[in-house]
Amino acid sequence: MAKDTEKLIRQLSLISFLMAERRPVTALEIRQEVEGYSGMNEDAFARRFYADRSELEALGIELKVEKPAEGYYEAENYTLPPENFYLPAIEFSDSELGALRTALALLDGEFAYAEPLRLALQQLSWGKPSPLNAPEQRTVALGVTAAAGGHDLSQRLSKIETAIFRRKTILFEYYTMGRDTQETRKVDPYHLLFRGGQFYLVGHSHERGEVRVFRLSRIRSKVSYSSKAEHDFVPAPDFDPRVYAARADWQLDDPLGVARIWVSPRIDWLVQRHFGHAGSITDATGADDAPEDGIVFETPYSHSRELISWVMGLGDRARVLGPAELVEETAERVALLVERHANPPEQAPVARRPSPARPVEANGRRETPIRPERFARLVTLAGILIEAARDGAKLDVGGLRDSLQITDEELREDVDLLNVVNFGGGAYVLYAEVQGDTMEVDPEPYGDNFARPARLLPLEAKALIAAIDLIGEHIAEGSLTSAREKIVAALGQDPAGDGLKITTAKGDDSEIARVVSGAICERRLLEIEYYKENEDEFSSRRIEPYLLLNGQEGWYVHSFDPDRDAPRSFRLDRIKSATVTGERFDPRPGIEPDVQGWPRTGEVAASRVTRLWISPERARWAHEERRVAEELEDGAVVVELHYAGDDWLVREVLKQAGDAVVLEPDDARAKVLEAAEALSGAARH
Repeated sequence: MAKDTEKLIRQLSLISFLMAERRPVTALEIRQEVEGYSGMNEDAFARRFYADRSELEALGIELKVEKPAEGYYEAENYTLPPENFYLPAIEFSDSELGALRTALALLDGEFAYAEPLRLALQQLSWGKPSPLNAPEQRTVALGVTAAAGGHDLSQRLSKIETAIFRRKTILFEYYTMGRDTQETRKVDPYHLLFRGGQFYLVGHSHERGEVRVFRLSRIRSKVSYSSKAEHDFVPAPDFDPRVYAARADWQLDDPLGVARIWVSPRIDWLVQRHFGHAGSITDATGADDAPEDGIVFETPYSHSRELISWVMGLGDRARVLGPAELVEETAERVALLVERHANPPEQAPVARRPSPARPVEANGRRETPIRPERFARLVTLAGILIEAARDGAKLDVGGLRDSLQITDEELREDVDLLNVVNFGGGAYVLYAEVQGDTMEVDPEPYGDNFARPARLLPLEAKALIAAIDLIGEHIAEGSLTSAREKIVAALGQDPAGDGLKITTAKGDDSEIARVVSGAICERRLLEIEYYKENEDEFSSRRIEPYLLLNGQEGWYVHSFDPDRDAPRSFRLDRIKSATVTGERFDPRPGIEPDVQGWPRTGEVAASRVTRLWISPERARWAHEERRVAEELEDGAVVVELHYAGDDWLVREVLKQAGDAVVLEPDDARAKVLEAAEALSGAARH
């Protein structure tokens, strides 16, 4: 029998024994009665029992220990109070449970924590309809989700999760993009952060002597522990993960200074809504170095290029006012952009044409990252089997296998293991037997101890809260916010503060999302004031909203526009205001978008292809972010980019701050040159 299996039998039998006895028991009784400990000598038992207690405590199941009276040498007494094992009852409304079911249906197989999420929802919906039943009316679709991105990254994520919980210092080889070097890093891991489609580790770097942010996809080796100690470090008392979650892209390291940026009144509301937390905003009236209207946005920055990239992407609707060195660098980058598009750089010979990357597939789907801790699965399975036995029902093997997302072999191994979990003295929890396509279960005495949902393991709780935070206020069927509040109250703490923070998606707006979700659910026409960025103007639209979906640019409402007699998708962060009307509409057939299409790829049916030259200094980033078509001998690369409108392409090239040049088509390069010259002229006035 494998050591892991022996350990699971021991730990489950220990829980069963303590819950059945309902009285303090001695270590000697545990050694004699609990499956897996008998036959051990005193030293071996002491080591195994201590290790099992520590592992159960790490899973959120804490034994109560009664110390012997002073002066007496005798064994400690142990109990497991019911509140230390069972999940407190949570009274979800039908709409809240429906919202949680929708979250699972959306994220299953697409989320780094999909499997622990599935187990958590089975615990929470105990005795109610299965959380695996997808809602009849789908009002949310996900194009871009929190997939971990492959087996290696999943392994790192799992190891770092454990290290954060156990306070273990870790070692790994890390590729530093800015310096183009690979070095060993020794880090005390504090927190995981998911933002912009990537996982990041926030921790104390021993090499730097301060907190640093590491992108998991840039870890180039296995993650290992630096010692065999139980704990290696105590987190800094003043560490606040919310600070890192709220930072803008130009603020991920220590600040270099504070930038002053003028923003046009056309988009001041947009900057205030999405970046107000990253700085301070004042009226531009009276500022000597700014136009009379608009706002002045002051924001600390640690990466000048990231900030300049953002400002240049806003075109002539924003301008860097200070400090002087930032103004100078911006002017240099604008001049470089003009020069390179007026006189495109001579292209070096092609060194290599990379093969297109293919997504990793698993059973016809993208590879599902982290598998749950088996302990959680076994406790969940025990509850399902005992509940079926109490109802006298036979279980469908296929349905059970699908609900737990395990193979037939894994299911049989789990059932065999549960069949030998006991309360001591030959009293077992259950006996289950697979008979063809069905399973019969005979509950044994005290089996009801597992007929109530167990506490959520830390990984399950974290998965549940992370899923809620990822989807936010985009589900019309019920409130995830109120469900989240109830879950946190039952757990006694917010798991988001313990290891993982999901940031708000780019292009999101929770207030607008709530209004739009309500209109979708009630099938009411929606009036929106929409900012058309390409034309720098506002338009009023009256639309039939069908669903919310996220894509590479952020969240959208997919709708039918009666005035244009066609489906349209509107970015939420471009909706200045939204009002639900009293007028209902009947759903039209065939309006659903292809979620696997443009939301994930960014490519629309009418798109053109441009070839962009990327400078050697930025080629490394291009490999991470773009489809590289050619690697050139001087270190530059050529990427291919699909675009549907010239204005969108112009903004994307402006964001590259002079490090990208449109090679073809010629008309697109001319558009970028025109926009760059306009920026250059605006900077001189």
